[in-house]
Amino acid sequence: MNSVTAKSEFLKTLSKRGFLHQVSNLEGLDSKLATGQPVAAYIGFDATADSLHVGSLVQIMMLRILQQSGHKPVVLLGGGTTLLGDPSGKDEQRQLLSREKINENAEGIRTVLSRFLRFGDGASDAVMVNNADWLCDLNMMDFLRDYGRLFSVNRMLSFDSVRLRLEREQPLSFLEFNYMVMQAYDYLTLHRSHGCLLQMGGSDQWGNIVSGIDLIRRTEGAEAFAITTPLLTTASGAKMGKTAAGAVWLSADKLSSYDFWQFWRNTADADVGRFLRLFTDTPLEEIATLETLDGAEINTAKILLANAVTTICHGSQAAESAAATAAKTFAGGAGEDLPRFEISTETLQSDGLGIIDALRGLEFVRSGGEARNKIADGAVKLGETIINDAQYRIQMTDFAAQKTLRISLGRKKHGLIALC
Repeated sequence: MNSVTAKSEFLKTLSKRGFLHQVSNLEGLDSKLATGQPVAAYIGFDATADSLHVGSLVQIMMLRILQQSGHKPVVLLGGGTTLLGDPSGKDEQRQLLSREKINENAEGIRTVLSRFLRFGDGASDAVMVNNADWLCDLNMMDFLRDYGRLFSVNRMLSFDSVRLRLEREQPLSFLEFNYMVMQAYDYLTLHRSHGCLLQMGGSDQWGNIVSGIDLIRRTEGAEAFAITTPLLTTASGAKMGKTAAGAVWLSADKLSSYDFWQFWRNTADADVGRFLRLFTDTPLEEIATLETLDGAEINTAKILLANAVTTICHGSQAAESAAATAAKTFAGGAGEDLPRFEISTETLQSDGLGIIDALRGLEFVRSGGEARNKIADGAVKLGETIINDAQYRIQMTDFAAQKTLRISLGRKKHGLIALC
């Protein structure tokens, strides 16, 4: 969506920073947001893992901007809908999780979001709710009688989340088909209990959100609104948040602060300005200046991006430590925050450590074959020494009387082999 003219600070900011894709009744929503009274808006996060990843960061930052604009974020944990599985953007049914695992995942997500939002009892403080509290106790007969008649199957079949699966002749279970109904009921429930007037989400959620708007209109005679964000890809066309090593998690328990920092430091030149607008609080004027940099100078903007996102997600101390570790690593030292593979002095003196075992132990490669290919390409170093022999075994003499030995794969992956 091109830049929009808006009176409310929230929509102005979303527009200028590139968050807007679809908006239902832009003028009506803008008027509600510009009254000076907090508007409650929500985004749902299904509890399929014990952390969110970078793929959810656009939505999280929208909630952050909402709160900074004086409005009230409502975080909906999908403890109930996760039992069904959302078909949106998926080619096959999700693996179903137990209620115990879903509750465990929900607690991890709560911890992650607390880094981005201020929770409390104030007018613009965020609140967190779980749709298991109302969905898991529904009586099917009562629900179908009261709400089932309000949903048009013809219209549900027209939404992309369903239509694309059917066009590709891929299975869509009745369980998944009901996800849209449950999400619409979530919106109605939060409209009644928390006064939510706005649901936000990714572009693949448009049909689900509009179904909720229709349900609120037909049951409450009230108007509600929708905002979706564009599908986020990198300048190369790759899906944002995925790397060869897997998802870029927002929890330090699943991805170290150093690796998280390094992910942002490695942003492609063409993506730096856009990512600064979406994922940081950096003023737009400063971003405009940074976008004029080119050549080696663009690294200044990349480091600022890495520091800013890591500070929000992991804290300023973690960001400073990651930046210092990176500086020391690329200067030829060994930073303390690098991933470590520990081995006892006795084992090393007895048998040594295979170079492939070290690479796999640090999760730099996923298989021995990949490790051998990297070694053959001259991409593996111990300290400053290139290792060309896949049978090489690290010995005590490699440590040069030190307790740690730096091992590198290419220019971006560095770790420490540590004696213990």
